[in-house]
Amino acid sequence: MTEVEFHTGVADPLAYACRLLRKACRAGVRVILTAPPATLTALDRALWTFDVRDFVPHVRQPGASAAVAARTPIWLAPQAGLSGAPPVLVNLGSDAPEDLAGVERLIEIVSDDADEADRGRGRWRAYKARGLEIVHHRSGASGG
Repeated sequence: MTEVEFHTGVADPLAYACRLLRKACRAGVRVILTAPPATLTALDRALWTFDVRDFVPHVRQPGASAAVAARTPIWLAPQAGLSGAPPVLVNLGSDAPEDLAGVERLIEIVSDDADEADRGRGRWRAYKARGLEIVHHRSGASGG
């Protein structure tokens, strides 16, 4: 069964996602991150610049060759359910992913924006309705 975590009250979701993806990469964990196209573009840029000492290898999917995707630990995609996708899914989107087949762990990052918090509560309810257990992590005032 998929493990679900909610990280809520996040002041800067892109910076938070960068740190989370860096941590996963350092631990050897492969991740697919889903978000709307504009958010993916901003995150792609942020992963190159958020820390001058680090490089977080990532690829946009679909679009990369199978060989490149297979050796790249972080995938940025508009939706889940891609063939060969990593087992950890981070969602920065406003919708709950429909297909959780092959997803061992799902991490929702929810900003401190009131509208986004409402959408996050909707995703929480959707996961609960599927019978999934949820672990909640409330972000501190620093946003991470």
